[in-house]
Amino acid sequence: MKLFSTVMNEAVYEEVINKSRFIAYIKPVESKECADEFISIIKKKHRDAAHNVPAIVIGDKFNIQWASDDGEPQGTAGAPLVNMLVSRGVTNVVIVVTRYFGGIKLGTGGLVRAYTKVAQEAVGEALIADVISNKAAIIKTDYTFLSKIQNIEQEGLFKIIEIKYTDKVNIKISVIEEKFDEIIDILTNITAGNLYISNIENIFIKTPTNT
Repeated sequence: MKLFSTVMNEAVYEEVINKSRFIAYIKPVESKECADEFISIIKKKHRDAAHNVPAIVIGDKFNIQWASDDGEPQGTAGAPLVNMLVSRGVTNVVIVVTRYFGGIKLGTGGLVRAYTKVAQEAVGEALIADVISNKAAIIKTDYTFLSKIQNIEQEGLFKIIEIKYTDKVNIKISVIEEKFDEIIDILTNITAGNLYISNIENIFIKTPTNT
């Protein structure tokens, strides 16, 4: 089950617009504290810049939305970044757009377009990903069934995360939550019931989209 969309990776995008140098930094985060730390790092790195404009969106319902114009005219920098993220359905993310002023004023409309553009490009570099709720479990069975289980994995029904070799083979699998019982039934059948299931837990998987 899809929980929300975020970005897959941390990324940087840079572009010169009307002689001003814009650098957009983006990172997936799980909390405002992590986002604040990232913002502090970028501001320290570019303390000589004219502006370091931050924006944060966190929560599967976009619960936390925060931004600052950092000295740019009100509503021309931070808010457009938040609006862009929310409109694209992206959350659990922090963006900082650094601007080195190039001597040409862009006007309010030009600023909105410039900040939004470089932030959008950074999102593209970081790749939008769906966060899917999966179940993981460890399947313990005889070695004679390992190849059969690996063959079934190739059909895309589940994913093998890890294999440990002890007196029996311990296979950690990840399954889409709503398919978990069905997959366990399949594995039970091919092992003739010769398996032990343990360590069942919910995990969250990032899957890149084509957005």
